[in-house]
Amino acid sequence: MSESVWKKFFLAWPADMPRRGVLVTSFGDQISFAGFMTSEAFLLIERATPDAVGARSVVFAYDQVLALKITEVVKSKSFRAIGFEGEPPKG
Repeated sequence: MSESVWKKFFLAWPADMPRRGVLVTSFGDQISFAGFMTSEAFLLIERATPDAVGARSVVFAYDQVLALKITEVVKSKSFRAIGFEGEPPKG
């Protein structure tokens, strides 16, 4: 996936959507995060707790993002604000 797609996604993150989730990277990690910051070239994610080597923050290029898992309940209008269309399945 193009780095510009993930960059646009994180830059357009809706204000009413919690900045938490799990990032799946192209190097096989799943990193739980409690916040993030963006820059022109990099994404900085902040862990809620340190990893096995004590790191709380991870900085990497957008092209290393493979997927994003949303861990919070998010209303459809938040997803529509970042370009999604249609209705979510009713359960």
